[in-house]
Amino acid sequence: MKKYVYWGSTVLFALMMAGSGTMYFVSENMAAKFAQLGFPDYFRIELGIAKLLGAVALLTPLPRLGLSRAALARTVKEWTYAGFTISIVSAMIAHTASGDPATALLLPGVAFVLVATSYTTYHQYYRTEAGAEETPTAPAT
Repeated sequence: MKKYVYWGSTVLFALMMAGSGTMYFVSENMAAKFAQLGFPDYFRIELGIAKLLGAVALLTPLPRLGLSRAALARTVKEWTYAGFTISIVSAMIAHTASGDPATALLLPGVAFVLVATSYTTYHQYYRTEAGAEETPTAPAT
C-alpha cells in the first residue's frame, strides 16, 4: 500500500510541478502574475527550470546498486523536496501578501498536501524496500 500512496502522490505532484513549470515559459498570464506579485521576470524562468528539473528528480527511482550513487540520489531527492516545500510556502505567502483572494491559496495548498504525502511515504517506502540496512539503530552502550 505504501508503494501506491508514494508513487501516486509523487506522480501527481511531479505532474503538477512540471505543468506549472512549463506554464512559466509559455503563458503570458503567468508572466503578468509574477509581475503583479513583484517578482522580476528572470525569477519566473529560474523557477520554471527548477520545477522541471525537480519533477524529473522526484520521478527518478533510487538506484539499487552502488551505495555511493544511492546516497547521492537520496541527497538530491531530499534537496528537491526541501526546494519544492520552500517554493510552495513562498507562493502562499506571496499570494496572501499581495491581497489575492483566498482561492489563490487552493493550488499551493493542494501542492503542499501532495508534497508532504510524497515525502512522508518516500521515507516509509524506501526504508521498507531497503530492509534492515537503512533502519536506524540505537548506539551500542
